Order: sequence, then C-alpha cells, then structure tokens
Amino acid sequence: MLDPNLMEQTHVEARGMPPIQFMLPPELEARAPAELRGARRDDVRLMVLPRFAGEPIHTRFDALGDFLRAGDLLVVNDSRTLPGLLRARDELCQAVEVRLAHRRADDLWDVLLLNGRTHIGRVGMRLTFAQGLRATILARRPDLPFLWRMQFETCCADLLDKIYRIGEPVRYSYVPEPLPLDLYQTVYAGQPGSVEMPSAGRPLTWELLLKLKKRGIGFASLSLHTGLSSTRDDVIDAQHPNYDEEFGIPEETARAVNVVRKRGGRVIAVGTTVVRALETAARADGTVAAQQGWTRLRIKPESVLRAVDGLLTGLHEPQASHLDLLSAFVEPKRLQEAYQECIARGYLWHEFGDMNLII
Repeated sequence: MLDPNLMEQTHVEARGMPPIQFMLPPELEARAPAELRGARRDDVRLMVLPRFAGEPIHTRFDALGDFLRAGDLLVVNDSRTLPGLLRARDELCQAVEVRLAHRRADDLWDVLLLNGRTHIGRVGMRLTFAQGLRATILARRPDLPFLWRMQFETCCADLLDKIYRIGEPVRYSYVPEPLPLDLYQTVYAGQPGSVEMPSAGRPLTWELLLKLKKRGIGFASLSLHTGLSSTRDDVIDAQHPNYDEEFGIPEETARAVNVVRKRGGRVIAVGTTVVRALETAARADGTVAAQQGWTRLRIKPESVLRAVDGLLTGLHEPQASHLDLLSAFVEPKRLQEAYQECIARGYLWHEFGDMNLII
C-alpha cells in the first residue's frame, strides 16, 4: 500500500499543482446537507478571502451581501443534476455500476463502468437496467480510455424519464447513505445535464437572492453540464485533472457580463464551472461572447483571468484540481494558510459543506 504522503506528492507532481498541501480530518467532511443537520440551505459558514491582500473574514453565508456591492454581477450555473449512477447487469448477470459522465447525443453517453472501485468494461458488453432499459458498450474513448461510449436503446424523452426513475445521485464515501435527488439541486436549476451537482450555488436561496437584488447586485446564468469529479482511481484522477464539458452562454448573460465590466462592476462566478465557461468565451479585452460548445480549459496559477473578478466556491480537498484554478485568484501560499485556518475553525468540506468567497 502506498504511503499517503507519497501519494499526495504524486498527485502534486502529476498535475503540476502548486504546493497547497494539507490534511483534511475526516470529521470535517460534510456527510449531509444543512437541511438534514437542522439548518437552512444558506445557514452555512463563509470565509471571505481577499484576492490580493488582507486577512480572511469568517462569517455566515447569509451575510454574503455585506461583501458585494451595487453593480456586481453573480453568474450561476443553472444545469440540473441527473441521478447519474445507474445499476445494471451484463450478459453474464454480473453487477455493473454505470456512472454517466457526458451526454454526446440523445441516446449516447460517455460512462464509467465499475465493479466496486475496479474499472471494468469491454466492447460489445450489453447492459440491462431496471424498467427494461438496455444499452450497449460501443468503444473506449481513445483520449480518455477509462471512459466508454455507451448507446441506450430508447429515444431521448423516454430515456431521461427512465434515468430519473431508476438512477441515484452520484455520491462518494463521505456521504454514507443515498439522499433524495432534490438535495442535489440548486433552487434555480433548469435543463438537466450535470452528473454531479454544481454545488457552489447550493446555499443560495430565493430569499437571499431577492435581498441581493434589492442591494443592486445582478444575477445571470449559464449552463455547464458537469462531468464526474473522480474516476474512483487516484492515479487516473492525477493524470486527468479535468476533461471536456458541454456549456452554453446565452446572449443575455454575455450582454450582462459585458455591461457590468464596462461600468466597472465585478463579475463573480458562482462555482469553478462558471469560471471555466466564462474564461473559455472571454475575448482579450475581457468581454464575453455568447457561445455553445465544449471546453477543456484548464486554469492554472499562471493563468490570466480576463472575464471573472471573483469566485464563490466550496472548500476543495487536498488532491482536487480545483486548487489549481483557485490559485489563479489567490497566491498559493495565502490560499494554503486560509485553508489551514478553516480547518482550525472546523469548517466543513465537500458539496454539502461551508463556502468561500474570493474577491
């Protein structure tokens, strides 16, 4: 078995990640959302971290408006979360766990095939799910060989309906029991497509958004359909910190971003997915074009951010590639010190945990 410290070093070297290293105590892994801990969605903690200088401020998420100003624009990811974990049997009646990764066409998906934590799969494998849903494995993805191309044997409308009926939300070991899909949705979720929740927007409530609007803070949305954050194999995750995801920026959102930038306001991305989408569509002058497509953009500490001024995000685990992106906003040493302070103060991590505003 690999030494944990060596494993962490391997992650860092494989991704070219800055030296942000910390140990996350298991008790700081949020195992359930705030509502199941006897609180409101927006009743989580918030660390406000100035981008360039200054000490972190520790407050509550519902005080978010105190750190924004009239003329700022919040841009959210409105992709709706699918129950992306499907259970199937192959031709030999062996159990197969299918994790949806990316939708390529109405009936065509890239998927991860697992037996426990073991990667499996073969060309021609035929899978049978509940309610008579069937699919065939067509091929490996040549650029991402841990993913398989799978074709369902049903039309799009029926397919989504069946996925919602038989699927479960993707979850990891720190969430011990399956939870209702509603707990994996933002309040403004629209078109389904994400296989993991765009979790940075989860604590936003309509009540809080209304308060922000009354303060003159704008709201706009785009869609980026999130893929899997983990392949369940640490070595593969280190080699492939991020891959292509489908996104769409509507005309009205591009226009709102460009107006705010022209007027000297700040564009605050709600989630790393929004940063990737906006920076993919950003021109040299910082304006954004309406766009539909796929992004493989990897934002690193040396990346120059053109369209986004601030970021509202969760707290990311030590090996997460998101820390590369955060280091484009905040110098790595300051970011690591702020994370160590959050650990000392008992902040909670992961999609149901506490929040961080970098501004």
